[in-house]
Amino acid sequence: MSNQSLSRSLQENLSRLDGIFGASSDFYTKRIRLGSIPCAITLFTGISSPEKLWVMALDALQRSRVRVPDGPALLDYLLTESVIPAESTAITDMTDLVEKLSNGMSVLLIQGCAGALAVSTQEMPQRAVGQPNGEGDIRGSQEAFTELLRNNISLLRRQFRTDSLVAEVHTADSRAKTEYALCYDRSRVPPALIRTLRRQLAGVRIPVLLDSAYFASFLKKDKLNLFPAAAYTERPATACARLCEGKVVILVSGSPNAMVVPSFFSEHFESLDDYSSGAVFAGLIRILKYIAFLLSVFGPGLYVMAVSFAPETIPIELLAKLARAEAATPLPLMLEMLAITLLLEIVREAGLRAPKSIGHTVSLVGALIVGETAVSAGIVSTPVLTMAAAATVATLAVPSLYEQSILFRFVVILLAGVFGLPGLACGAVVILAMACGTEPFGYDYLYPLMPPGPAAWHDGVVRAIWSTLAGKGYAVDKHERE
Repeated sequence: MSNQSLSRSLQENLSRLDGIFGASSDFYTKRIRLGSIPCAITLFTGISSPEKLWVMALDALQRSRVRVPDGPALLDYLLTESVIPAESTAITDMTDLVEKLSNGMSVLLIQGCAGALAVSTQEMPQRAVGQPNGEGDIRGSQEAFTELLRNNISLLRRQFRTDSLVAEVHTADSRAKTEYALCYDRSRVPPALIRTLRRQLAGVRIPVLLDSAYFASFLKKDKLNLFPAAAYTERPATACARLCEGKVVILVSGSPNAMVVPSFFSEHFESLDDYSSGAVFAGLIRILKYIAFLLSVFGPGLYVMAVSFAPETIPIELLAKLARAEAATPLPLMLEMLAITLLLEIVREAGLRAPKSIGHTVSLVGALIVGETAVSAGIVSTPVLTMAAAATVATLAVPSLYEQSILFRFVVILLAGVFGLPGLACGAVVILAMACGTEPFGYDYLYPLMPPGPAAWHDGVVRAIWSTLAGKGYAVDKHERE
């Protein structure tokens, strides 16, 4: 659609809109007369309310008995003197007019005036604020973001009650013209960070924007690095905590997941419950999460390497049982571990994507085939199945790194099965190099874990007590605790 200016002819403007939306059954127009001036109301039913328009605008205009000589005077009166909830500036071109209609506003077209008035009458169907599905915290707020951008901003503002919270709404360069918001605390965020982020997101050209994660690959410097360029949350409380650290929260219309940048490796092992529980218990849980991540990535590969290349490292009694179990299976150990890991992932994906009515069937079939039948038939050994299942369960302890854990696990199994200990070490070095090489917006991805220092013990590997944390004043623009 070309960016045409509005015409002074009401009929011509209506004809243009009819050519654009005439085939849409939800496009509604109604000719009215305000005083002696012909006008027309246009809106989309379902996302804009004609009843709200009448109560807020038309009824008030008729009661005030507006007397103006022509269309431009009527528009000026509506913009500057009337009490109706209209936009502060007039619509002057078709592109802006279509965008306002698609946002759920009602538009008043006036005869003899090359401008139109947008009135806020949005009434879109929406999902109620519910509980988050992917972040299982016990304490703290149980509210979750929804799909409406304005609702999500209001949820964030209700948690962050200061005048320093800024929510910039922009329109993405996509076919659907999806809106997104940059939310930050202007007193904490580094100015260079927000300037860089504005410039990068403004330059993103994408056919469709359905989730904040679509921006991630555009923000990455090293496209081959598997570690995420940002963190995600569906909890306003978590987003509020990140704002207090000077980070930026990106909300996308239609998505209940907020993106947080910059992101650090240690944050994937944190949760709201860490700060509600005692420091000692929270530190223990964090250490267990780090161990679970290492087990999920290196556990199966370490098992394959030890049994195939370094059996002398295994106690004699255990080695004898492992040898008997592997002798009864037809596949080499590396292929057996790869096959069972792949099968477990297929079962998980099927259970996740299948309709809820048959989801339990997938779990039942997976348990029978992978568990009892495969072992009884001698296709896989019990130790291999146990190690693969333990690694799969350990992956769920750090759900935000699930994709990376799966990819790293397959690579480590292949390297350990082919090259033994050197292959396992090579895999560990590659993963560490990726973590060290990821610097979102110039910050060290492994901070505060690397380089080792007091910050790692304040709120990194473990967490200090609140009386200590409260006085440190952590902000993302300072890689130290003040």
